[in-house]
Amino acid sequence: MAPQAKGRRRIEPTFGKATGSLLDLRLSPQDRPSAPSSKSGSKPKSRKAPKAGTSKKPATKKPSRSQRGTGKSGSGGRGGGRSGAKRRKSRKARSRAPTAFGRFLKRGVYWTAVLGIWSVIGVVCIVGYYAAYLPPTSEWQVPARPPNVKIVGANGQLIANRGDTGGEAVRLEQLPPYLANAVIAIEDRRFRSHFGVDPIGLTRAVVTNLTAGRLSQGGSTLTQQLAKNLFLEPDRTLKRKIQELVLSFWLEAEYSKDEILEMYLNRVYLGSGAYGVDAAARRYFGKSARLLTIAEAATIAGLLKAPSRYSPARNPDLAEDRAQLVLAAMHEEGYISADEAKNALAAPAKVVRRYTSASDNYAADWVMDMLPHYVGSIESDIIVDTTIDPSMQAAAEAALRKALKENRKKLGVNQGAIVTLDTAGAVKALVGGADYSKSQYNRAVYAKRQPGSAFKPFVYLSGLEAGMTPDTVRQDQPITIGNWSPQNYTKEHYGPVTLTRALSMSLNTVAVRVAHEVGAGTVANTAKRLGIKSDLKKNLSLALGTSEVTPIEIASAYVPFSNGGYGVLPHIIRQIRTVDGKTLYSRSGDGRGRVIDRSMVGNMNVMMAETLLSGTGRKARLDSGRPAGGKSGTTQDFRDAWFIGYTGNLTTAVWFGNDDNSPTHKTTGGGLPAKVWKEVMDAEHKGLPMADLPGVPNRPATEVAAPRKPDRQVTPSYRSNGDPIPPEPIGSRNGERKGPLNLLRNLFGGG
Repeated sequence: MAPQAKGRRRIEPTFGKATGSLLDLRLSPQDRPSAPSSKSGSKPKSRKAPKAGTSKKPATKKPSRSQRGTGKSGSGGRGGGRSGAKRRKSRKARSRAPTAFGRFLKRGVYWTAVLGIWSVIGVVCIVGYYAAYLPPTSEWQVPARPPNVKIVGANGQLIANRGDTGGEAVRLEQLPPYLANAVIAIEDRRFRSHFGVDPIGLTRAVVTNLTAGRLSQGGSTLTQQLAKNLFLEPDRTLKRKIQELVLSFWLEAEYSKDEILEMYLNRVYLGSGAYGVDAAARRYFGKSARLLTIAEAATIAGLLKAPSRYSPARNPDLAEDRAQLVLAAMHEEGYISADEAKNALAAPAKVVRRYTSASDNYAADWVMDMLPHYVGSIESDIIVDTTIDPSMQAAAEAALRKALKENRKKLGVNQGAIVTLDTAGAVKALVGGADYSKSQYNRAVYAKRQPGSAFKPFVYLSGLEAGMTPDTVRQDQPITIGNWSPQNYTKEHYGPVTLTRALSMSLNTVAVRVAHEVGAGTVANTAKRLGIKSDLKKNLSLALGTSEVTPIEIASAYVPFSNGGYGVLPHIIRQIRTVDGKTLYSRSGDGRGRVIDRSMVGNMNVMMAETLLSGTGRKARLDSGRPAGGKSGTTQDFRDAWFIGYTGNLTTAVWFGNDDNSPTHKTTGGGLPAKVWKEVMDAEHKGLPMADLPGVPNRPATEVAAPRKPDRQVTPSYRSNGDPIPPEPIGSRNGERKGPLNLLRNLFGGG
């Protein structure tokens, strides 16, 4: 800044009261819009500046009611216009002010939006948290369906399905369309349009459950149900439900609707151990799912809500009501016509109960028990071809059930078993009990029971191999060995008799004498050589069948008598293959080889044939006159009753008794078992060629087996019907037991 010039006086700016100061910028009353107008030519009055620190606002006068409309104020004031404008502005502002409801609505929308955003964030966090427990998506894959084992008979007829599912995996295009539509109609009507989760159905379920106050309706789609069945445990937790949603989205992204539906139909549980529609169709209706009717399809679809509650096998009325509801839904959705719905309602599905009670299941279970020994672990569906003949199986089952039904109370027998083998040891029929649905224990294969006199053929074979013949004579009289004194069933004795006669009449004393001569160990070895696998006690009581055996093993030990002396291995599996046709196992024709000399076979068959002609097996004579041999067996206190016999084609063993080993009401092997054996063998031989017993001369067995004349003449006599009359017991001439009653005991005595 330049220095101040000499001689000049500095003038400072002032804000004082000097007149004419240009810096006094305060407004005067005349400067205001509402200031009173001045008269023309008049000068404005000077006004004093307000004192510092004071502020004075001019007073305004409220206009009167009459002046509000004219814009006047006071006597001639012009400020009334300004005041009216302010009032109008105030009223307009008040009209725009929000009401209480408006404020509440605005706040509600605001907070709803806020809560919605936070809810979404919370859901995302929860979903992410529980989804983190799932494996990485790169490892997600649908697990393979448990393999099915299809078991078929010798003619290709289905016997049973086994495995975790109980049925085959069926392609969607192989099923009738109304089956899949029935499931969609009752379970998930928007299945074809939703993305794995049905918001409409879910909302409806939530509202329904809240209204009812309980969980009465589910909102899960078929995709969600499949996700749960494939990957998750069936527990009801938030974690499982969220994981189910995530997996449902993944399934919908990875698979088509048809693929999802096919997986669902082949895996869903439908009660009674059936997984998948094919298993359910066979379980309830005895047919493949490919052959279901509309009514049957509706019944199966109805099971999905509660398989046990709506099972047609347990609650047929509830199942029918549920099926009607499914039919109505199918018609409402346009899947079936009104006529189809009416026809289905008029002819409801009928349950085939034989599927659960059929004896085929015993054979199927035995197959499954042996399967791991042939193919190890099962990784895919396989087909097992068995030796079972369905017609023979049905005949054996019918005969056993009929016998038990008619004699259960009278004879005190509650169980039975039948097994039939051919000359190669192939199992043609296997009935392991009275009713599979009540007891799955396979008595034909696993029950060890005393065979009684049915074990005697091994004793007499040992005698023949030791040099005896069918005509060799031994004394039927009391015998005591040590402290043991075996007795005949009739408590009577016939003196000297041939071995043939002794076997046919099942004389205990002669069997014990023969066993004593050859040795109990020899008898045991003979039985094992022919096929007995159970432990045999090597004492003389073995001759009377005191060591336990199973029906199938003693039947297999009789087979060499029918096939010329060759030992067999009882078997039921012929071949195992995959559904693609790859052979996993095929049985070769190996066996035990020759176990009986052919000449011995002929002699034994002569003796065994006599049992059916004149001995304890007379009730087993076949109607066709077909040559046959066999032996009855009855154990102590009548606990077991047997008849085991054979022709040149088949060998069958029949057993009756009680599981708790309680005594029967004097049931003998020559009675009920012999009758059932005859009925079964007559049915099983239909269509089979006549075959002679190996080595038997072409002459009546009674002539060959006629007793010789030892100490006294024992000549058989015959009744008018051709039945031989047993010889008079020793001691009858001395006043001991004789007469008609005693004769009947001889004729119809046990074994």
